[in-house]
Amino acid sequence: MKEYSAEQVRNLGFFGHGGSGKTSICEALLLAMGKNNRLGSVADGTSLLDYDEDEVSRRIGINLALGHGEHRGLLINLIDAPGYADFMGGVVSAVPATDNAVVVVDASAGVEVGTEMAWRRLEAAGLPRVVVVTKLRRENTDFDGTAEDIRKALGTTVTPLYLPVGKEAGFEGVVDILNDKAYRYEDGRRSEVPVPEDMASTVSAWKERLVEAAADADENLMEKFLDGAEIAPDEMRAGVRSGIKAGVVYPMMPMDALHQVGTDLLLDLAADVLPGPHELPELTGTRPGSTEELKVNRAADAPLCGLVFKTVSESHVGEMHYVRVYAGAIENGSVVLNATKRRDEKVNQLYLVNGRDRTEVNRLTAGMIGAMVKLKDTHTGDTLCSKKRPVKLAAPEFPKPSISVAIKPKSKGDEERVSNGLNRLHDEDPTFSFQFDPELSQELINGMGELHLDVIVGRLKRRFDVDVELVKPKIPYRETISRTAEAQGRHKKQTGGRGQFGDVYLRIEPLERGAGFEFVDEIKGGAIPGKFIGPVEKGVVETMRKGVVAGYRMIDVRATVFDGSFHPVDSSDIAFKLASSLAFRNCVEKAGAVMLEPIMNVEITVPDQFMGDVMGDLNARRGRIMGMDSQGNLQVVKAQAPQAEMYKYSNSLRSLTQGRGFFTMDFSHYEEMPRELAQKVIDEARKAKEEEK
Repeated sequence: MKEYSAEQVRNLGFFGHGGSGKTSICEALLLAMGKNNRLGSVADGTSLLDYDEDEVSRRIGINLALGHGEHRGLLINLIDAPGYADFMGGVVSAVPATDNAVVVVDASAGVEVGTEMAWRRLEAAGLPRVVVVTKLRRENTDFDGTAEDIRKALGTTVTPLYLPVGKEAGFEGVVDILNDKAYRYEDGRRSEVPVPEDMASTVSAWKERLVEAAADADENLMEKFLDGAEIAPDEMRAGVRSGIKAGVVYPMMPMDALHQVGTDLLLDLAADVLPGPHELPELTGTRPGSTEELKVNRAADAPLCGLVFKTVSESHVGEMHYVRVYAGAIENGSVVLNATKRRDEKVNQLYLVNGRDRTEVNRLTAGMIGAMVKLKDTHTGDTLCSKKRPVKLAAPEFPKPSISVAIKPKSKGDEERVSNGLNRLHDEDPTFSFQFDPELSQELINGMGELHLDVIVGRLKRRFDVDVELVKPKIPYRETISRTAEAQGRHKKQTGGRGQFGDVYLRIEPLERGAGFEFVDEIKGGAIPGKFIGPVEKGVVETMRKGVVAGYRMIDVRATVFDGSFHPVDSSDIAFKLASSLAFRNCVEKAGAVMLEPIMNVEITVPDQFMGDVMGDLNARRGRIMGMDSQGNLQVVKAQAPQAEMYKYSNSLRSLTQGRGFFTMDFSHYEEMPRELAQKVIDEARKAKEEEK
């Protein structure tokens, strides 16, 4: 295969709300570049990029997918990021591989939650962006109205470079504002036609706005614009190119991927005005093992620097690592340094990827994206570099999981296979995690939503032949006290020969929430010898860990040992530990024990029209609204709610918002439970204990 210089590469990442049409556009581009002999369809399960069994059966994009082709002598790489919030990890992985982001908006839905989520993430990364309005052949679609919504939500620097000819089923062509041309499409083929006379004033108005926006980044263009001088198409292209690189122009274009109207113009846009990898700013990394900053020059002749941005598992291949080369080259058979792990890796095979199809290559040069296999200890977020100039890039920061579910194997003896499978799945998807909770005696899997975890469990079964049962996770309630109390605990046992004797007086007091545990020694006059104070504290700590009221850990207590007695022969560590435990239990009976429940911070992002339903549902879950912020057309609700009330909340939110809302959730603090709910938890704990006997 021919090699490409960085000047001959364009890396396009596709982002947007789930179902907006990202994959359909990529399929149309692959067809236009001759990489497919038919238009792949997500709905029909024939997509080249959405080939995973879960994607085919669910008809949605779940995984980050790669495609590539050639257009006008350029290598065009396509990075198709998933759109659903449950699979946000794919979006995070796609950003470092992307040079130009294509934000896709469904004309029939407008700016959705996923659109604004993606825009903010891309803005933080400083990436050039193109906005595509697609599905324009559908009924009740209007480019002008959608464009206005986009400009309100994303900013007025989003400016059309192309305008549609016709509406809904009559959408049949596109006017190119930049080059003063128009195109008509028939069966996916375009032909040049005159610009419609009735669009002349509209084209002129948008062209003026485009020049005004581009002039902010081009002094010559600004001068001509202010003087009212005529601007040639070449000058316009150069100005728009400068504006895109500077982040003051975000081109917008109409499209219908299903009917292949306007899709190929995105390839022309990439060739004519979108920046190549060599035009983007230098990267900043650090010297491995230190905080010393190092610059990475994006040159072909610079030392190698690349980032593994995604790990996938393929049958018959094993782990495959998608890598973006920023500088230098990776060559087949070479030895590179994994700067993150600080160990060498042998490069065995290199590929260019089109969905499930792979083409073996000998080199990946600066700007290119490819795949590597058979690496020993490399995973998502690792930097691969030259051993002569070690540099470590910042790994992508993945969002924390927002929900947890407990699992247990359906077959005994499968625990190790479950653990191995979960480890492999975590390597592929860092937004998924798992851990065994010894307090609750449950294996917990954590993810971004119910759909995410459902996919994980399906893969566990399919790839590792392990069936697991989903179980509602137990809530880690806590116990505490509400007032000060004192009590004695005496342990005395005589069995012939040496006996056991320990006598302890404790005082317990409530501490402020979150203070933890304090132990105070107020023994005077040797009532309890110093060597037994440690066992007294241990007895308290162990009893608090096991709980007194309902078997949940007790927190926020100060325990003071202030008196006691001992026997010179029969006293021992174990005797004082048991006496201390008894004294503590006796204190708790007098100290107004209460149950605490975990309260979660919840941040919910929803379109305006669903606010009432979401707020009502939160109130029904004993939630408290802490504040609200506006983000364009969206509202961000900040609330606190009990963990016990948030089980399967993502399903409820999806139902309430027609799939357009999402949330994040993390632990905040413990809070006293309502008495009737606390009693229910206590009764259930006692019943479970009796059943164990």
